[in-house]
Amino acid sequence: MPEGHSVQRFANDFNKKFKGSVVRVDSPQGRFSSEAKLIDGRILLKAKAIGKQMFLKFDNGLTCRIHLGIYGKWRFTEDLEKLMPGQVRVRFFNEQFLADLRGPTICEVIDQRAVKVIENRLGPDPTNTDPRGLQKQRFIDRVGSSASPIGILLMNQEVISGIGNVYRAEILFRAQISPHAPGKSLSVQQIEDIWIDTVKLMKVGVATGFMTTREERLKKRTKKADRNYVYQRQGERCLRCEGLVQIELMATRKLYWCPGCQF
Repeated sequence: MPEGHSVQRFANDFNKKFKGSVVRVDSPQGRFSSEAKLIDGRILLKAKAIGKQMFLKFDNGLTCRIHLGIYGKWRFTEDLEKLMPGQVRVRFFNEQFLADLRGPTICEVIDQRAVKVIENRLGPDPTNTDPRGLQKQRFIDRVGSSASPIGILLMNQEVISGIGNVYRAEILFRAQISPHAPGKSLSVQQIEDIWIDTVKLMKVGVATGFMTTREERLKKRTKKADRNYVYQRQGERCLRCEGLVQIELMATRKLYWCPGCQF
């Protein structure tokens, strides 16, 4: 499943290609036909990402909400004649660009009241601007008041939006914090530092498209195996303490961490 940096990149792409233009919308597959008619021929005001969800706001007060899930995929092209094969759930196009969406978990048209309900439920997104620090404070409050392990909290989209398995493992390793530590056992400074580092790492992800977390490689284009400290490195030596990187299940998801230096 794409993590938040990828969805933010899709939103940025949509804004560059479709914002301010009349957008035609149809459903080659047919499953989205009735909802496509509600936004077909309307002007796209803005594409916005919150965590793993994208919201396409149109000038008639309606929004197309999209969650890719595990199987959802986007394809953008300037060749309007080269249509994507297969089961295309929804197609967006204007005079210059075309975007095909296949296999999303959620694709629906909702009104502004429904958008607000979803936005209020989702946790703060580190890839969005936070000039007043309100999103950071929401994160600090939600983590600091919870008895759940921080490794679970970071994957909870109501606590923080957009983090998946890779960023969860790497952020906690960089912070030298055990994934089993209860949120309320962490100091405010520790929680704030997690937020600041997450913003930093996901900013790199948005800019490059890669989840690179090793400090010495943040500004370099490097092969996938060398991008991370612990993710998918189970049984190998820790790059910090020489202990062995472990893998276990936490709430049914694979967890990578180093017991030697995360405590």
